[in-house]
Amino acid sequence: MQVILLQRVPKLGQMGDVVDVKPGFARNYLLPQKKALTASKANVEAFEGQKAQLEAQNLETKAEAEAMSEKLNGQQFVVIRSASDAGALYGSVTTRDAAEAATAEGFTVDRKQVVLVAPIKYLGVHDVTVVLHPEVEATIELNVARSPEEAELQAAGKSIQELAAEEEAAAEFEISELFDDIGSAASDDDDLAEAVSSDEEAPAEDADK
Repeated sequence: MQVILLQRVPKLGQMGDVVDVKPGFARNYLLPQKKALTASKANVEAFEGQKAQLEAQNLETKAEAEAMSEKLNGQQFVVIRSASDAGALYGSVTTRDAAEAATAEGFTVDRKQVVLVAPIKYLGVHDVTVVLHPEVEATIELNVARSPEEAELQAAGKSIQELAAEEEAAAEFEISELFDDIGSAASDDDDLAEAVSSDEEAPAEDADK
């Protein structure tokens, strides 16, 4: 099936190109999203008549997208989720979550603009692509953590494995300190018992003298 592209489509062509695509791809994606028109004689002629206007609109929206990209690119957004000790999420982080996290920080991002190869299912900092325009993209980071404090540590470059190891080491240190305190207390009790025993034996010795 032949269509004429109304905007750039990755791996397919530029605005104005007439390309062959599978009918299902055209009906389910290109045509309903107004990325293309069927390449009938009437549509091709109509496009040629509007080409200058469409190109001008494209340049305007592209410039707006580039300005937005400069602000958005490299931004990190925190998403708080419950997860296991191993870092596996109870659920997943989706395109909607990414869009809502960015919007909450003052950026206008629609979930349809967010590209995820697969839903995020683990804690950590994940790179996510945001398509602002057919020719303009931005990369943001989603910092998925169980708490704001954990998010801060992850932002500083610590992985969930490192955080878990630090928590385990801290717990072991506390247990060690507890046993040291118990051992010290037991030693003090022994010293006290010896002192009492010595005091009790001393009068008996004096009496013998």
